[in-house]
Amino acid sequence: MESAGRTLVCSVLFLDIADYSQRPVAEQLQLKQAFNQALAVALEHVAPRDRIILDTGDGAAITFMGDPEDALFASMGMRDLSATVPVRLGVNLGPVRLVKDLNGQMNIIGDGINVAQRVMSFARPGQLLVSRSFYEVVSCLSRDYANLFRHEGSRTDKHVRAHEVYAVVGATPQPRRVDEAEARSETTAPGAAGWLGASGPLGLRRSALLIAPLVFLVLVASGFALRSKDTIAKVERPKPAAPAPVVQSPAPTPAPVPAAGGGAGVIEEAKPKKEVVARIDKKPAKPAGPGRLELAVAPWGEVVIDGKSRGLSPPLRVVDLPAGEHTIEIRNSTFPAHVAKVEVKPGEAVKIQHRFR
Repeated sequence: MESAGRTLVCSVLFLDIADYSQRPVAEQLQLKQAFNQALAVALEHVAPRDRIILDTGDGAAITFMGDPEDALFASMGMRDLSATVPVRLGVNLGPVRLVKDLNGQMNIIGDGINVAQRVMSFARPGQLLVSRSFYEVVSCLSRDYANLFRHEGSRTDKHVRAHEVYAVVGATPQPRRVDEAEARSETTAPGAAGWLGASGPLGLRRSALLIAPLVFLVLVASGFALRSKDTIAKVERPKPAAPAPVVQSPAPTPAPVPAAGGGAGVIEEAKPKKEVVARIDKKPAKPAGPGRLELAVAPWGEVVIDGKSRGLSPPLRVVDLPAGEHTIEIRNSTFPAHVAKVEVKPGEAVKIQHRFR
């Protein structure tokens, strides 16, 4: 478990039970018990040291300290159990700070959990929504993960802050992770594959000792095949034909032209006419298409372009923008926002560097 007082970038899953406060107290107790049981099943594959669970009364907020995949699969597992408990789910990747509450227990605060709660508020019962920052990170891990998401557009919260949200519409992919597949392959029952994978003489695997002679025979056979092909090519290669003689036709004799005045015996050669070549000035084509914005923000910041949130930097590094003037605002919940106006030209890059101090 990380020590208190540190700021980390983590995945946060926020859940609540739909219409919880409008139900009778007895029904609230039943729903909360079913909710806790379903959440325990969804988190059974996440180690306790890699998560922090906060009880919010009508739901929970879970911070995942490890891989973003933990939040993805836990939220999908909880969504699949929403038939018994009507829940709304929202996931965000953002900065959180670890603090201790009045009871000495670990607590989390920060923009990461605030955005997760607002993303969850846009969801319907049984729907799982994620923020743009979480989507950009998880969708790059696997093609199967990228196919899980559907863009839902921009949503505005009560603080007039825009959020790009994505709905998770696919089923949980199998296998869940590459490392789990490798672990299953290593724990298979010993048999022929286990005997081949065991060590033999000189510390080498038995499979390598069996394959080495076969590789040697293949190399020798390929060498003989190449030599036989070269011999056949030398025997059957035809001799090059002698080049045909080139006959040059005599140059035409210019016709005599009588001299001016009609005098005899004076002959002038006809001069060829000068060819007029039209010169066309070719101007270099102007570069077309959008430009791009390159970002270098430390330690982190939310990037807002022309009033529209584009994600968290890092991981956001490059943004394609249409040519023209744009207003760039970089927000950090701890420091004043950094605002800059830039002019983007087609095919060119504009770079913004900023460090919050």
